[in-house]
Order: sequence, then C-alpha cells, then structure tokens
Amino acid sequence: MGKTEDFYLKLKDSLDATTKFPSEYLYKFIVPANGNQVAEIESLFKGTSAKFSTKASKTGKYISLSVKVRLSSSNEVITYYRKVEKVEGIISL
Repeated sequence: MGKTEDFYLKLKDSLDATTKFPSEYLYKFIVPANGNQVAEIESLFKGTSAKFSTKASKTGKYISLSVKVRLSSSNEVITYYRKVEKVEGIISL
C-alpha cells in the first residue's frame, strides 16, 4: 500500500524547512532477498549520481538497501518515493 497524500505533504513541508537544496538525500528501504527488487530500485535511479549499499538481514530473508543521491528539490525527493513505492514487497524507512 502506498503512502498517503497527507504523508507526502508533511514530508515536503519538513524537507523545505530543514534542507537546503540541492542536497544529498539518503533513502533506506527493506526488500525481500528472494526477488529482483534491488535491481529494480537501482534502475529507477539510473542516470543519477546515486550510490547504493546493501546489507543482508541476519536470517537472509531481507536486504537493506541505502540509496544516497544528490537531488535538487523536495519535489524530486517525493518523486523518487512515489516511483519506489510501486516495487513489490518494499518497505520504506
């Protein structure tokens, strides 16, 4: 289930109040380890300066994925959240 519009409005207000853009933004996601979600997320950031790091959970069932990317506005941050939320099984932190 995707995030609500209210969530994104609050996030935008918070980012605008606390972040001077352009800025590095760190996304953190958890995905099932048995699929291709990591590659799917990486493809969404293709053409950007994004740096990716992954870490498997202790049980090996999940992968933690961090994406650090330089973005130009709070709207751009939200645009990527909207793209990523369509990936099956993803948890955004």
